[in-house]
Amino acid sequence: MIRGLVDNSRYDHAILLYKQMLRLGIQPDNFTFPFIIKACSCLRHFEFGIRVHQDVVKFGYQSQVFISNSLITMYGKCDKYQLSRQVFDEMPEKNAVSWSAIIGACLQDDRCEEGFSLFRQMLSEGSRPSRGAILNAMACVRSHEEADDVYRVVVENGLDFDQSVQSAAAGMFARCGRVEVARKLFDGIMSKDLVTWATTIEAYVKADLPLEALGLLKQMMLQGIFPDAITLLGVIRACSTLASFQLAHIVHGIITTGFFYIQLLAVETALIDLYVKCGSLTYARKVFDGMQERNIITWSAMISGYGMHGWGREALNLFDQMKASVKPDHITFVSILSACSHSGLVAEGWECFNSMARDFGVTPRPEHHACMVDILGRAGKLDEACDFIERMPVRPNAAVWGALLGACRIHLNVDLAEMVARALFDLDPYNAGRYVILYNIYTLTGKRKEADSIRTLMKNRGVKKIAGYSVIEIKNKLYAFVAGDRSHPQTDLIYSELERLMDRIRQEGYRPDINFVLHDVDEETKESMLSLHSEKLAIVFGLLNLGPESVIRIRKNLRVCGDCHTATKFISKVTGREIVVRDAHRFHHFKNGACSCRDYW
Repeated sequence: MIRGLVDNSRYDHAILLYKQMLRLGIQPDNFTFPFIIKACSCLRHFEFGIRVHQDVVKFGYQSQVFISNSLITMYGKCDKYQLSRQVFDEMPEKNAVSWSAIIGACLQDDRCEEGFSLFRQMLSEGSRPSRGAILNAMACVRSHEEADDVYRVVVENGLDFDQSVQSAAAGMFARCGRVEVARKLFDGIMSKDLVTWATTIEAYVKADLPLEALGLLKQMMLQGIFPDAITLLGVIRACSTLASFQLAHIVHGIITTGFFYIQLLAVETALIDLYVKCGSLTYARKVFDGMQERNIITWSAMISGYGMHGWGREALNLFDQMKASVKPDHITFVSILSACSHSGLVAEGWECFNSMARDFGVTPRPEHHACMVDILGRAGKLDEACDFIERMPVRPNAAVWGALLGACRIHLNVDLAEMVARALFDLDPYNAGRYVILYNIYTLTGKRKEADSIRTLMKNRGVKKIAGYSVIEIKNKLYAFVAGDRSHPQTDLIYSELERLMDRIRQEGYRPDINFVLHDVDEETKESMLSLHSEKLAIVFGLLNLGPESVIRIRKNLRVCGDCHTATKFISKVTGREIVVRDAHRFHHFKNGACSCRDYW
């Protein structure tokens, strides 16, 4: 009876029946225990699992291999790896399932290195690996060498034609960056089911290969196989990495078709985050408003989106709505404090910060303190920011000092910047951005000697400045530009159009800010170098290749420089185009000669 209940996933009923059996004085046997342990495992019912384990010992079945195997699995699923290992180590004899179970428990507890070590131990002891042990070992693999070792075992045991093993192998090699090997294995699977496709897509996403993941999704759908929620979440993460607006539309379309009729909260929340990162608050809000239910992650994602786009008041309004039904957590407060920072809402930021412990019992963490320093610093309240740091109940970390250094750059406070930089160079010695900010401050204040000393310090410490680039999407294809880029087939056309465009905006009043060219060259050369910044090249490429009504969307990996910010405002004015730029810190929406940040950034 217990077996029948477990086989039909009625685990609670199985446990009730087991309790009733004991009350009636009926002793469980070696056929009872594996099924009742499985019920505990599936329910993650650790407390009752312990009681069943005690019964196993009480009735003398602790030496039964298949019962011990069930206990290993149960403890692993209950996140009690040490108990799994204890059962495994105390087993007088082990079979292939025992090894598979303990490797699976390692995987469950994120002990991949230990799991793979156990796999090697199993082989060295002459135990023939089961299919399950090999699959678990594949999931533990983290290096090329380990991947090769496991696949050698696959071939030796004749499992290289097993579809699930091949699918897992493809995912394993993709995760290790061996894309060509992974694709060859994947293409060799004759009959691919949803699990096969989903496994490989997820592996591509985890290996930071979003374009390959999206390519597989398209192929999968062309063959009439439609994704499940887990696959869609992986694909959405890939689109978020690319910040691809067109691809976001495609994924959204898949979700809203009849082929994916279950509107899962996690998928819809991920869609909101995706649209935010693609620069479209309009679509993000449409998804948000259309949701039948929302959780704290949903609210936080939408609030964060408003903040990143400089819509601080809207973020605060949404925060007030949220508080009526959901209690904010520490993530929500990071979102709302960041929104206040980007919009210069100092008083509102203070109120949100003070309300954390007072109204909601949320103790401020270092990241919340960093947000407050950013709020005060951007507003020019540097003394108040310093006092706030001194009164922090915990030692300020790199994020806190980094926020203050950023404020020093905005307000060109050299003395404070030097003090803050010293703290940062100790806490975060290999973060190139910290050095670059101080270098810029020195340069903008005419301190060339001090600026050169920062360059020397970076060189001596082996710290390299991150190269800037800008990305634009045209017809579902991404194009990247670096400063002075001449690698594109349309280079001649881009440069001639750029020259005409720069002449047009000069006539409207644009004047190049040569402070943003940090080289010992003459002013004419500096102006020329400014015009070749990556975001300007990407914008011109967009003007040449997108329709007149299309929004030009640019993604920059670094903070947009002041000159490019000014130039883009003028470009939006003379071309009548809306330009959205996502840099390392926030979004800038340029339209009719103005930016959504109102030059507060």
